[in-house]
Amino acid sequence: MSKHPGSQLRGKSRGGGQSLNWVFTLLGMLILLFILVPLFKMVFLSNKQALGQALLDPQTLSSIGLTIYAALIATAIGFVLGVPLAYLFARREFPGKGILEGLIDLPIVVPHSAAGIALLFVFGSNFLVGRGFKAVGIQFIDSLAGIVIAMLFVSVPILITSAKESFRKVDVRLEKVARTLGASPWQAFARVTFPLAWRSILAGSLMMWARGMSEFGAVIILAYHPTVAPILVYQRFETYGLAQAIPVAAIMIMISALVFIGVQTLLRRRDAGA
Repeated sequence: MSKHPGSQLRGKSRGGGQSLNWVFTLLGMLILLFILVPLFKMVFLSNKQALGQALLDPQTLSSIGLTIYAALIATAIGFVLGVPLAYLFARREFPGKGILEGLIDLPIVVPHSAAGIALLFVFGSNFLVGRGFKAVGIQFIDSLAGIVIAMLFVSVPILITSAKESFRKVDVRLEKVARTLGASPWQAFARVTFPLAWRSILAGSLMMWARGMSEFGAVIILAYHPTVAPILVYQRFETYGLAQAIPVAAIMIMISALVFIGVQTLLRRRDAGA
């Protein structure tokens, strides 16, 4: 007696599903190893004595501190200017919106050395905006301000995108209910929309901060000095070789890993509370 066609299909489906899982698992493991092995080797197999010396080296500490500080300033500026734009993208329709949303992401795909040159043509002391800032005592070439705008330019799309998607997940009807109960638009945003979206916005801010800390190309064009950590790694590698560059690189990887863990924790809590 022949088997029912449905049972044959289910058998084929199970067999095909298992082979699909095995192939995808193998391919996924390969890319995971490609990403994780260099990072883990850098951190866990680096010379512990050299790592300890790097943690006590004034130049290394100053460079890492400057990197963290400049990235925090860039993130604060990105938050103040980027979150309102993200809200407009999420809640309003206007001509050219799709084009603008695409343009916002351009700094992510543009080569960052090219981004640095583009910024130089705006904020350099020989150009209009740069001259205007210089007149009030702010110079961007080889200065903290130059580091900040370079970090801001390449990393703020991350925050804007995260905030935009977070605002879109907040039901607009909740804002309308708040308005019908007498809340102003500002009150509806502050008491309803932002509290429901803040975890993703904070996660985007942390990712922006981490991305800013890792920036090299745009920063080196605008501000080779003072020296941020990515440039210090490059200097140590060029001058002294791999052994001197590894400790600074390992410290930056550990800081980035902590940020990543924090972001993932926030996102898991958001999803659990959804």
